[in-house]
Amino acid sequence: MSLYVDIEKDLGSFKLKVKFEQENGILGLLGQSGCGKSMTLKCIAGIVKPDKGKIISNGTVFFDSEKKINLSPQKRKVGFLFQNYALFPHMSVKENIQLGIQNLSKEEKDEITSKYLKKFKLEGFENRYPWQLSGGQQQRIALARALCLNPKILILDEPFSALDYHLRSNMENELCEILKDFNGNVLFVTHDISEAYRVSDEIIVFDNGLSLPKKSKDKLFAHPSCMTEAVITGCKNISACDIIDIDTVFAKDWGFKCKLDKGVNKDSKYIGIRAHHMKVVEEEVENGENLFEMTVVRIIENSFSYNIHIKNCDNENNLPLQMEVDKNIKKVKVGQTIKVKFEQNSVFDF
Repeated sequence: MSLYVDIEKDLGSFKLKVKFEQENGILGLLGQSGCGKSMTLKCIAGIVKPDKGKIISNGTVFFDSEKKINLSPQKRKVGFLFQNYALFPHMSVKENIQLGIQNLSKEEKDEITSKYLKKFKLEGFENRYPWQLSGGQQQRIALARALCLNPKILILDEPFSALDYHLRSNMENELCEILKDFNGNVLFVTHDISEAYRVSDEIIVFDNGLSLPKKSKDKLFAHPSCMTEAVITGCKNISACDIIDIDTVFAKDWGFKCKLDKGVNKDSKYIGIRAHHMKVVEEEVENGENLFEMTVVRIIENSFSYNIHIKNCDNENNLPLQMEVDKNIKKVKVGQTIKVKFEQNSVFDF
């Protein structure tokens, strides 16, 4: 299954401008609240009409502003899974699942319902009500209701955002297992980068209504191509830079030179280093690439790690960097001078 989206819509506070193509798999739509992710979904589903552009699903034109085509939501066959599951509390499990297939005969509806009750291990629950079920069971009901439509596209709009960590982890695993058999396009909306990485195959970052180029999740984390991608993927260390050589930059905010293993893009204005790529060097090392003496200025204790804020010893006026280290390493103290190293392939530029 293929999905092509190239749309624009003026929303007053910003202009939605989205363009991407997707084959089978799970595509993550990642961005802060209010950046256009959910509006994009509504345009794809036919709930909101774009101002211009095209939406094509597996050869079927959903929307084409030039040709005056705008299929109704019913004809687009898009399934939704919302964060609150949108189950009706006064309806049984069976009635909730059958909501989307009301136009079929009773026999057909019962056959489809039985199929999904069995598939999602909900047999025996058909006459219960949502409030009598666990969160995981409610999610499976909502997903069964979405899939019984035989949708071409399945939209997951922040389905885990209201859950605690333990329940979220269980439901993520369960959902991913179920979706292995789905032969269509899955769009997964989230503002949580860790969640996007675990669930998605590829990711699109949204920046104030603009969709940035689609990337594999590994490439997005390894080499963000702009400030928005670097920040949304959790990079805590970003500095303006001056290019010194083909593989060397001067980090203006930190006051030292950095080497990059794949060279520097001639248009780059910034570099980034992820906190977990920085290491404390405990043994005696005289010199080396990307090896610096730093002063510890702050230590924050997390559940399984320390977040250590450090500054360049040569110039205390520079901005601090952050490094995340395992609690098993030798403990350092505020005011202590330590040697810190990061590999050339852990530095990215944009």
